[in-house]
Amino acid sequence: MTMRSFAAFALLLATGLPVLAADTATIPKRPEEIAFEPLAFEPPDAKTFRRTLPDGTVAYLAPAHELPLVTVSITFRGGSSLDPADVPGLASMTARMIREGGTAKRKPAEFDEALDFLATEVGVSANETFTTATMNCLKSNLDESLALFVEMLRTPGFDQDRLVTGKARVLESLKQRNDDAASIIGREWKRLVYGPSHFEGAEPTAATVAAIDRGRLAATHQRIVHPGNAIVAVSGDFEEPAMLAKLAKAFDGWERGASAPAPTPPTATLAPGLYHVPKEIPQGKVLIGSRGITRDDPDAIPLVLLNEILGAGGFTSRLMQKVRSNEGLAYSVRSTLQPKVDYPGDFRAGFESKNATVALATKIVLDEIKAVRDELVTEDELDTAKKSVIETFPRQFESKPQMLRVFVNDEWTKRPADYWKTFRQKVAAVTREDLQRVARKHLDPATMAILVVGDWDEIAKGDLQGRATMKEFFGGAVQHLPLRDPLTLEPLPDDKKAP
Repeated sequence: MTMRSFAAFALLLATGLPVLAADTATIPKRPEEIAFEPLAFEPPDAKTFRRTLPDGTVAYLAPAHELPLVTVSITFRGGSSLDPADVPGLASMTARMIREGGTAKRKPAEFDEALDFLATEVGVSANETFTTATMNCLKSNLDESLALFVEMLRTPGFDQDRLVTGKARVLESLKQRNDDAASIIGREWKRLVYGPSHFEGAEPTAATVAAIDRGRLAATHQRIVHPGNAIVAVSGDFEEPAMLAKLAKAFDGWERGASAPAPTPPTATLAPGLYHVPKEIPQGKVLIGSRGITRDDPDAIPLVLLNEILGAGGFTSRLMQKVRSNEGLAYSVRSTLQPKVDYPGDFRAGFESKNATVALATKIVLDEIKAVRDELVTEDELDTAKKSVIETFPRQFESKPQMLRVFVNDEWTKRPADYWKTFRQKVAAVTREDLQRVARKHLDPATMAILVVGDWDEIAKGDLQGRATMKEFFGGAVQHLPLRDPLTLEPLPDDKKAP
């Protein structure tokens, strides 16, 4: 007996608790013989938590008294989707400076010190479609923390010195964009799929960062951050009537503007073909894919299951088994399905492999995509995928803040009210024939693009055994894309391409 187990045994004796002997007759001999009770979980109803403030702002409240903490999150519609075409990154910088630039009444250092004294955490961030402000505080100083939080949102200071510092940090990050093949391939993939002029494919440059000033920040703030464009979510240790009163007071007199528009769909189309970006690295980085579906497409659930079988299911997925486990060509390989709400997103499979085996790994990935089109998946594969999706379903609601994020997103994106109630039944009803149908409809290798970042001379000739070369794809026709200057995104001259 180890010292740790002896100490645990002694603790049981000291507390007077019975020491139970294991009933070996009831212990299964093999893991698969273990019997589990059926998973019993019903998703919560958003209406139970939804309230409306006197000014019309929607608020979701979820009291939880386990810890003396309160989390307030305000989600505003609009992020980089509202960036001017000539200033990508403006919404992201605005969100950053709302937090870092002080307020109209307090300099940044004073504002930071006030939050630190209260042990309150505050953050603001913007993604493609939303800007979110979050505050975490102790119940005991909720009033003071909420006052500071709302002061920051209503009257940001956009301190000039902090803006200069923030822009300098962004510039430093831009300089590193070519350091990693993952950054290069992510940038070029978005340009191929959505076009460089659409906000999904646009990225800041040194010139666009320089163009950001306090006036642009203020205009973006006025457009996004106001009650007419907000949904509030509060979880933690509070009583609902008191919280509603606090929120009503905080929003009182705050002018409601118009809700931000939905994101504009891209006009670019993804041209099938083989693409390459040069970078002298020992392993090629590869993405293979095409435009996908919208979130509410009728085929969305079957495609989720098909993607689970194909490449999203970890070590049970076909791509992981064939590319990594059987052939040892890549440490990690997976596929992702990323639908968008307002326009089709994309499907992609990706991996990183030695230069000599990039072609072979690419061939295997495409063969597996063809296989799910040509033949029915097995019953075991479908059953495993269904169990994975159904049994992990409760995780979306495992905490009060996470649950409220789901409700807020659903309200903004107008998801059907019964979606979560019927989700598992729809998953369970999917057949193998459904998966083959959606594979044939949505996953066609002939319409896909293959994007490779790496040393083309080494990659193109394939593996030493001659099992595959890059000439097998699209007749060997390759479009060589330029490596771009990290600060301007203009093509680098051939003699200046960084390794």
